[in-house]
Amino acid sequence: MNHYRPLQSLQSDKLCVMQRPWRIFVDLPEFSKYPSSRPGDGGSTHSRNSNNNSSTCTNNNRCNSPLTATSTSMKLEVPNSAASVSRRSSIYKKPDKDDSGLIHIVRDIDLPLMTFNDQYNVEKVLAEGCFAKIMLALHRPTQTQVVLKAVHAELTTTQEFQREFHFNYELSHHRNILSAYNVAFQTKDYYVFAMEHAPYGDLASNVGPNGLHENACKLITEQLSSALGFMHSKNLVHRDLKLENVLVFTPDFSRVKLCDFGATTRKGLLVHKVKHTWTSFVPPEVLEIVKNERFHCLPSSDSWQFGILMFHILTGSPPWNAADWVKDTQYAGFMKYEQRKTTKIPDNFRKFSTRLMRCFRKYLSYDPEDRCKVTEVAKYMKDRWVECRITASKSATLISPNPDQDSCIYLNQKDCRHSADENKTRLRRMMSSYGLESALDQNAIRKRVLEWLATCDANFDTEIESLAVVDVTN
Repeated sequence: MNHYRPLQSLQSDKLCVMQRPWRIFVDLPEFSKYPSSRPGDGGSTHSRNSNNNSSTCTNNNRCNSPLTATSTSMKLEVPNSAASVSRRSSIYKKPDKDDSGLIHIVRDIDLPLMTFNDQYNVEKVLAEGCFAKIMLALHRPTQTQVVLKAVHAELTTTQEFQREFHFNYELSHHRNILSAYNVAFQTKDYYVFAMEHAPYGDLASNVGPNGLHENACKLITEQLSSALGFMHSKNLVHRDLKLENVLVFTPDFSRVKLCDFGATTRKGLLVHKVKHTWTSFVPPEVLEIVKNERFHCLPSSDSWQFGILMFHILTGSPPWNAADWVKDTQYAGFMKYEQRKTTKIPDNFRKFSTRLMRCFRKYLSYDPEDRCKVTEVAKYMKDRWVECRITASKSATLISPNPDQDSCIYLNQKDCRHSADENKTRLRRMMSSYGLESALDQNAIRKRVLEWLATCDANFDTEIESLAVVDVTN
């Protein structure tokens, strides 16, 4: 049974706002490739129509797509203006309202059996994990570069694969969710579906050991909160938020997209723990669940992982290894601060502003019912997140006073209170003990400076007498 209804007449003085926008189906003789707009812009408001080039999959017919082996023609969804506004406005509805529509009805897709070489040239393997591998491939009939996610058939069921493909495809029209094309097939060893390519990889390959700048973190968190808020408005929980599941489309992080919906579940359902995920991102109520025990899936788990992700982006590492009071002292220290049992700010949170610490307290609350929604981070976007705190001790010397930097670096000299001259003497003595010569030939320095100036200006007079050379030994 087809879930899409035909287009009704739209009155000019009324705007049709529905759970799913109306669509016009137009028969086209050939497929006109993938999105012809900006590269990496597949997640715009219209990307579900313009990028996926999709048609309806039912039990009785296969996915009519240009990338399947049996496709000769297709139906392209063409949006109308009323549908565009109604889809866009649905993003901002209250998350508690059940506006999920038919998104929870996972369609039974007939997966054609084929090989990768039938229509694709696999260029390289981008990533490979326990359950799947991600490959960059060229679709020969349309000369389009796509990403193929191949899930091991032995480690998953057809129903689990169809659920992941269904949620990824249905959520694709949000601009910050990775677009999945209406292409799904199976090989001898894999279940496969096609997605758009992220040219700059994931966040794990972009976040250095010291984290990213505050402004970049704000850009990323604002987009991810929009994507997660949209999922929550559909009563869906991602459940596996981490750096590897955020893809980067622009070098300045102005466009990032959420991906990997293999663990996505409807709110309130009984689920098991997500396998093979980072322990540092697991909420405490989930970490305490014993093996094979089921629990109710709630959006508060996404809020916890969202807070851990913010910290990871700002610092380059998670705040703790596991949310365990006994085994992890960093987590125990933060929980004492979060529950106001102490006023001491944990050491790894000291560089954050008061406003951001309030935000972390809301996201990383031990009680899931006390955690704020993922969209609440918008309240803190205009605040300063990272502060340079100058210690009152005279032994602390500020090395990097630039207020635009994420953090300040200090040299703690409380164990060595010598003057600058004494420190230089001590350094020269230590270098001499290792056979290192610290004396400088001032004549040689002057000669090298003159030669450099001569190369810069052919008319330079080498007999200049007023040249002053800084004595670096003083």
